[in-house]
Amino acid sequence: MKTNTYSGSYGCIPEKFCRYEKASIAILPIPYDGTSTWIKGSDRGPQALLDASANMELYDIETNSEVFKRGIVTIDPVSCPDDPEAMVDVVCDRARSLLNDGKFIVGIGGEHTISVGLVRAIAEKVRDVSVLQLDAHSDTRTEYEGSKYNHACVMSRIGEICPYVQVGIRSMDSSELERLNSDRTFFAHEILNGSNVTQKILNELTHNVYITIDLDVFDPSSMPSTGTPEPGGLDWYTLIKLMRSVIMEKEVVGIDITELLPNPTNRAPDFMAAKLVYRILSMIFSKRGKN
Repeated sequence: MKTNTYSGSYGCIPEKFCRYEKASIAILPIPYDGTSTWIKGSDRGPQALLDASANMELYDIETNSEVFKRGIVTIDPVSCPDDPEAMVDVVCDRARSLLNDGKFIVGIGGEHTISVGLVRAIAEKVRDVSVLQLDAHSDTRTEYEGSKYNHACVMSRIGEICPYVQVGIRSMDSSELERLNSDRTFFAHEILNGSNVTQKILNELTHNVYITIDLDVFDPSSMPSTGTPEPGGLDWYTLIKLMRSVIMEKEVVGIDITELLPNPTNRAPDFMAAKLVYRILSMIFSKRGKN
């Protein structure tokens, strides 16, 4: 079992690796759930992820690294206004400040709308950036329930900022077909039937890539704790294999994990989300040089 000193932040890493001034990585909790339309509660996702992360081992087997030694600071949660457009502005301001201080941002939600503010800040700082969206839902409505910033519209708003590639999609409305880019959309059934689409995905991404992961991209048998579970999703190793390819071929400039809706009777999905963050960070920073 781990014997690291508890610091009250992501991973319970030793205090000397949690100091803002020396940390390379900033975990930004964004507890917002203002526009979700089925099961509410993703605003509790960030805290559940942080709580579960206390139980992770900090050595990553596959990369033979300890990414926490790069410094991981957990930022105070964003105080989110109720209005989703105002929330996006606040998130963008917080992310912009972190980027100006040289931090690699990991946003943890909260509903998927939080990603708009994060991508906006990244696109201001990084040229030639594209977004890799892993999600069950296409989320490309122009507006939904009277709002352009509903979670069902997140990729339409991101598309106004930079290009994006969609992976794992298996649910969409017919009204979204007119905005579907078949070259940049990779449905779950294409991936799960054995088609090798990885190179096609890489070809559609720019050199600099921001990754946004709605946890409902996973099959609900392994990730039931989401507000809109959809059958037929990806498994852990399929997603990690794709992440490995993207990270090796591209420069990942930020990530977010959204839509965790914790269930107090099943904490495994909370831990899965926390571990996903650490696995991706381990791959990114291992590429940049061993710890």
